Amino acid sequence: MGKLKVLPAQIANMIAAGEVVQRPASVVKELMENAVDAGATQVNVIISDAGRTLIQVIDNGCGMSPADAVLCFERHATSKIASAEDLNDILTYGFRGEALASIAAVAEITLKTRRAKDETATEVRVGDFGQVRSATVSAPVGSNFAVRNLFYNTPARRKFLKSDNVELKHIVEEFTRVAITRPDITFTLTSNGREMYVLKSAKSLKFRVLDLLGDNVVGDIVDIEAKTSVVNIRGFIGRPDSARKTLGNQYFFANGRYFRSAYLHKAVMKAYEEMIPDGVTPSYFIFLELDPHTIDVNIHPTKTEIKFEEDSVIFQVICACVKETLGRNSFGASIDFDTEGAVELPQLSTSFEQYRGIEEPQPAIDPNYNPFERSSSSRSSDIAPNYDFSRQVDKSQNYGKLFEERTLPSTRVLTIQGKYIITPVASGIMIVNIRRAQERIMYDKIIKTMGSDGHVTQTALFPVQVQVGTQNRLLFDDNSGLLSQLGFDIAPFGTDTVVVNGVPEGYSCEPGKVERLVSDLIVILSEEHNSLPEVMQQAIAERFAMLGAVNSAPLGSAIEAQRLIDTLFASDNAEITSSGRRIISIVPVEEIDKKF
Repeated sequence: MGKLKVLPAQIANMIAAGEVVQRPASVVKELMENAVDAGATQVNVIISDAGRTLIQVIDNGCGMSPADAVLCFERHATSKIASAEDLNDILTYGFRGEALASIAAVAEITLKTRRAKDETATEVRVGDFGQVRSATVSAPVGSNFAVRNLFYNTPARRKFLKSDNVELKHIVEEFTRVAITRPDITFTLTSNGREMYVLKSAKSLKFRVLDLLGDNVVGDIVDIEAKTSVVNIRGFIGRPDSARKTLGNQYFFANGRYFRSAYLHKAVMKAYEEMIPDGVTPSYFIFLELDPHTIDVNIHPTKTEIKFEEDSVIFQVICACVKETLGRNSFGASIDFDTEGAVELPQLSTSFEQYRGIEEPQPAIDPNYNPFERSSSSRSSDIAPNYDFSRQVDKSQNYGKLFEERTLPSTRVLTIQGKYIITPVASGIMIVNIRRAQERIMYDKIIKTMGSDGHVTQTALFPVQVQVGTQNRLLFDDNSGLLSQLGFDIAPFGTDTVVVNGVPEGYSCEPGKVERLVSDLIVILSEEHNSLPEVMQQAIAERFAMLGAVNSAPLGSAIEAQRLIDTLFASDNAEITSSGRRIISIVPVEEIDKKF
């Protein structure tokens, strides 16, 4: 007897679910796409406990017949394709018929649906082991999917879900990717009874971006457009000076479908060469429209990757289009060569003296003047009759003794361009890298803080509001305890904004620097920290120390420089940073002698 056997349908569906349903956000994506494909003009998404307890998507689309309502949970049940040739003409989101079967394999689903021509609706419940029960109920036109207890029968998958805020952040990402492509549809997102998004149908794509991401994003983007025989391009790209360290607001769409492409991302970055510093990424929303026969969207279970027939041509078109747009929208000071109506400037020649303005008078300065010495030209008539001048002279001659025998710390310390501190030592001179010294000091302080009651907070004179977007706002909610322990006083404001009331001691409270600080915090908080607790603690402390060193106020005096050196040498390791970079260098006298 052979060893091979065909798996039961339910187990096969659970295996397929491992590819299609990776987390609650995957369910939101699939159900929203189905609603759009059904011709809905309104889609409502309701979430409880970041999707663990409930994911409900309600639409006013075409609905399904009683027979289709039951059949849609069967694997590969689809109305989108009937032959292999149909795969070359896919313009809808879904087409393989895997999503509902996969979701039903790892959750409990209830569907209520009705077509406009039907007087009653159909309710279908899918429970354990794929058991399907149907009934006739009352419901409006459209479909209402309620997914409860996700991964209830696969506890290992449920165990590896992240915190509620992290999972909700992923849901917001998927919601945004669908909603941004269809400004004509009304979308809402509600989490635990709180409305996060209420998106009315917008008259243009730019207004939809505004509603989703805020005016701070829309104010920093410009339109792009190009039409070629291979691909048409439209959308928006960000101003070079608005590029950020955080990855976010980078979107590619092909025929209305979101996809990821590291290759085409390089095309965009190539167009920004020498316009943005290393380590930052501009925003972009690029929509490609091309013949569906020239792309393959069926290469990834979640259809987030696409294979292009002429990918190198598309690369060049995107790069050229972005570069042309950046050149056309000069973001520096523009020069107007239209002289019509302008004031005529005189042509100056050798007789230009008549046009010279009034010169600024130059004061006479005597560098040898000493106010405590009696001038030989002084007359007794200039002095009050009863004034004892000789006594005053004695006082002036002894005035300098106030500073005798006193050596200030600043006399042994020299700061170079705000980057280095130079001070003499027995063998020569010592050079200290200021930023790395600050990084070492802050690292030690943060490590100590993580094991104590918290950091000292420097309260801002005026709180600073920073719009970070809904996704990033959730990051601050999820890490509020850590931020508070480190000395940050950051409070939520609305659904997409935070208010910075205070920062750790040593950080700057200036509004511009606070905004950059928040941007850097997003980078740190977005990183996955799955290491051992001790390793994770050191990694977070290292990143925060580097951030603090970059944002710290410059040294205001040589006394502050000396204080920095004293604090550095109180460290357990004053020679290198936590990341292994050298802080101190000694230049011996012998090396100095070689220079002369």
